[in-house]
Amino acid sequence: MQELTCTRPYLIRAMFEWIEDNSLTPYILVDATIIGVEVPVQYVRNGRIVLNISTSAVRDLLLKNTDITFAARFGGIAHSIYVPIAAVLAIYAKENGKGMFFEQDGDIQPPPPHDGQAESKGDAPGKKDKKKTGRPNLKVIK
Repeated sequence: MQELTCTRPYLIRAMFEWIEDNSLTPYILVDATIIGVEVPVQYVRNGRIVLNISTSAVRDLLLKNTDITFAARFGGIAHSIYVPIAAVLAIYAKENGKGMFFEQDGDIQPPPPHDGQAESKGDAPGKKDKKKTGRPNLKVIK
């Protein structure tokens, strides 16, 4: 039997389209501790970051099967964002919280390092080996 592809990227794209079609603001919750995530570290809280991915807030948004990439400004400074699909914990509408949350499961393997980046971000060995359980906590960030 052929191995099936992961459903997460397809669900993310579908939710993104539904949120934007309803004139809402799509946010993604990202586990910033996953190897390969490239986000401004000063905005990471408790190992997570919430990113506005609306077409009016970012440039060059690509929702691919392996990753999400775009350019955005944080505090007036331009950043290139790279989020492996395995790091996306949720996609939801800012205005009403409706969306989809994903479990941290083994059906998604982290991609190889992006553009020659190092294998780790300097965290303690074994930190990324711990399996997270429970539902992610969302906080309003202003």
